[in-house]
Amino acid sequence: MKRLIYFLGPLLLAIVAVFLLNKWLGGFETPGYVLIGIAGWSMETSLVVFAISLIIGFYVFYNFFRFMGWLVQVPGRYKSRGKRIKFNRSQEALIAGLVDSAEGNFEKAEKVLIKHASHSGAPLLHYLTAARAAQSRGAFEKRDEYLKKASNAPGSDLAVGLTQAELSLSGNQFDQALQTLTRLHSIDPTHASVLRLLHQTYQNLGDWESVRSLIPTLNKNKVMLEAEIKLLEAEAFSNLLKQASESGNAPEIQKLWSDIPSYIKRMQGLSAIYFAAMINAGDGAAVEEELTKLLSVNWDETLLALFGSVQSDDVAKQFSVAEKWLSLHPNDVVLLNVLGKLAIKCADPHKAEAYLSQSINTEPTVQAYQLLGDVLFARNEKDKACECYKYGLELASSEIVSQIDAVS
Repeated sequence: MKRLIYFLGPLLLAIVAVFLLNKWLGGFETPGYVLIGIAGWSMETSLVVFAISLIIGFYVFYNFFRFMGWLVQVPGRYKSRGKRIKFNRSQEALIAGLVDSAEGNFEKAEKVLIKHASHSGAPLLHYLTAARAAQSRGAFEKRDEYLKKASNAPGSDLAVGLTQAELSLSGNQFDQALQTLTRLHSIDPTHASVLRLLHQTYQNLGDWESVRSLIPTLNKNKVMLEAEIKLLEAEAFSNLLKQASESGNAPEIQKLWSDIPSYIKRMQGLSAIYFAAMINAGDGAAVEEELTKLLSVNWDETLLALFGSVQSDDVAKQFSVAEKWLSLHPNDVVLLNVLGKLAIKCADPHKAEAYLSQSINTEPTVQAYQLLGDVLFARNEKDKACECYKYGLELASSEIVSQIDAVS
């Protein structure tokens, strides 16, 4: 319709102009004439005819050049139209690929995404989504191929790297994830997602020293909540203490403990790991006093059991301290077992038998039966000792059965 108006409009104006000019010139007695001479040639016509010819000629040439301009633009218009069609199809393919991925049709999603990626305004999204789909169906080679194609997009380093790291983590390829994240961390040391994935990778690799080193950066850049940071610190130091315990190096364990912030030391269970590590390293006597003070203000069965395992330089004093606690905790089974164990170390079998018998009467435990059996066996009361061992084995068996039933 618009083109028809563009064509008929000038034509109508030309007709009106010719009509008005003819009427105006027709009003003169001598409307005039026009003489044109070129070399030996000459042309003479009336002014009316010349003016009409001029108007018609202008109209013809005007439309001719408009037509030529349109003709020149035809290839470009068809090319642009083709691009628009391909772009629209690529957008539809992206949506279809996302839907197929969500529905679990991963192979179908890959095909439609890759087919239209080159014509998309956002090919990066096509390749990254296809990589996730390939990962989901276990096609790791295809995943890496799509990620490589995605990396060709300008400014895609972080997006591609983060996706690659996430997929490597989910596929338990921790070394590969660490390699990618280390590179990304060098590009942007404060990027929240890089830091979050980096600490998860260190955790999975059991590299707790690196987790410990990363914590200040996580805190500074607000990557995690304050409570999460504290829990992560506690987890890191707990595992570092356990690793140090395996080495059996008491000075290293003490150095590590001194580096732990006081608010982390106060967390439930962390001090027990430290004391256990020192006892395991054969230097429990170095922490006996600290353990005694802590039990005086914070009664804890785990710490009490560790106190009983300390190889003290003064066992008699250790036994005396434990007996004083008995007035405050008269029916504490763990304390009674510890007293029985310490009485054996002090070569006092009568007290040992009394404390262990009281423990069994209060609440039978495997440890109490075993210790009491050892005391009786040392006194050559083998029948009674065997009976204690038997009760201990039966109790241990029933506990194992209960655990199995609870799991099933």
